Amino acid sequence: MLLVATSPAWTKLAVARFDEVLVDHAHCEKKAAAHALSMLSAFPREPGLARAMARLAREEAGHLAQVLALMDKRGLVLDRDLGDPYVQGLQAAVRQPSAPRFLDRLIVSAFIEARSEERLRLLSLNLPDPDLRDFYGKLADSEKGHGSLFLRLARKHAGCEARVAEFAGLEANLIRDLPIRPAIH
Repeated sequence: MLLVATSPAWTKLAVARFDEVLVDHAHCEKKAAAHALSMLSAFPREPGLARAMARLAREEAGHLAQVLALMDKRGLVLDRDLGDPYVQGLQAAVRQPSAPRFLDRLIVSAFIEARSEERLRLLSLNLPDPDLRDFYGKLADSEKGHGSLFLRLARKHAGCEARVAEFAGLEANLIRDLPIRPAIH
């Protein structure tokens, strides 16, 4: 799905400023759990969505608890969330009528999960601590499953592939244009 790979400069920055990335990661997991519940609330009649989003919310909340435990070990606190310009850029392209909004939200979610998978995998390959490498490898595998879930749900709707292509271009431009930050996105 991703047309542009993450720059090696991001990996270098993320490893050097890992504590900041870890705090951002906690916010990402918190928002992922809330997003799954939001999808369930906004689109309760979509076949299969409620159970899938309930499972996803539970899994994301579990990841949040794991990341918060790592933060505690490192003496870090969860500061205020300053937002994510990458996610905001994707969400700005979501259409508003209900049916297209549902499709777009699924596709945006798939891209967020795909980019998260890529970056968590980079952490799993580059962090100096073997326990953190293992932790991030497992999380990357989980993110891959989440991205596949959202894409599978999106593909049940007409116009999906054309819309995925549009979002792929937008996502690539965001990755190229946004400044590199010590954050997951």
